[in-house]
Amino acid sequence: MIFSIATRELRSLFFSPLAWIILAITQVILAWVFFSSIDVFFNLQAELATVANAPGVTDLIISPLLETASILLLMITPLLTMKLISEEQRNKTLSLLISSPINISEIVLGKFLGIVFFMMIFILIISAMPFSLMMGTDIDVGKTLSGLLGLLLLLCAISAAGLYMSSLTDNPTIAAISTFGLLLLLWIMNNNANAPDTTSILNYLSLTSHFTNLLRGVLQSADIAYFILFISGFLVLTIRQMETRRLQA
Repeated sequence: MIFSIATRELRSLFFSPLAWIILAITQVILAWVFFSSIDVFFNLQAELATVANAPGVTDLIISPLLETASILLLMITPLLTMKLISEEQRNKTLSLLISSPINISEIVLGKFLGIVFFMMIFILIISAMPFSLMMGTDIDVGKTLSGLLGLLLLLCAISAAGLYMSSLTDNPTIAAISTFGLLLLLWIMNNNANAPDTTSILNYLSLTSHFTNLLRGVLQSADIAYFILFISGFLVLTIRQMETRRLQA
């Protein structure tokens, strides 16, 4: 049943002009960043050859690309998650869905997987860019895969948060703004986390600081655990919210 709901959500996104417009615009932006980074690398190549332990293709081309992609994810994913539940509340179809024999957990997980599967197209297209460089040069495959893993985990985290915000209101615009507000708070935490005390609670709570570690190729269990807890926490909150609505229906 989970995959049936996920397929339904995935199909609705495939037929949504907004989703494809967003993906098209972001890919144009990322392609521009990618080719601009290549141009900068070629301009600096002569100078880099004289520097010991100089940054290579992965640091100067791939990392900026994935970092830009993470910022775009923070901006575009809430626009896609805002309708997942709030639209059904506004159309009065949510009461029919939650009153059906389907388990609430299956509904939430199905909607979550639907948006994640669709946005994985975004990541797959991005991954083709850095790996295309292998035709002409060597790249740090491990660091690249670590960055792509971080991008996937970031996508899942944002989708889970957006899904929860969508369950709190019947207005998709409010859901999107609320998600943006939450992500802005996490960005502020990340800025404050740059203090000398890197073990501060703000540093641990920051969403982007954990992604940055993965982007640098530092694969730590603490970062993976953070994303898993973040995703699980918001999915549980969404399930609780849906169960409350079922009791009120």
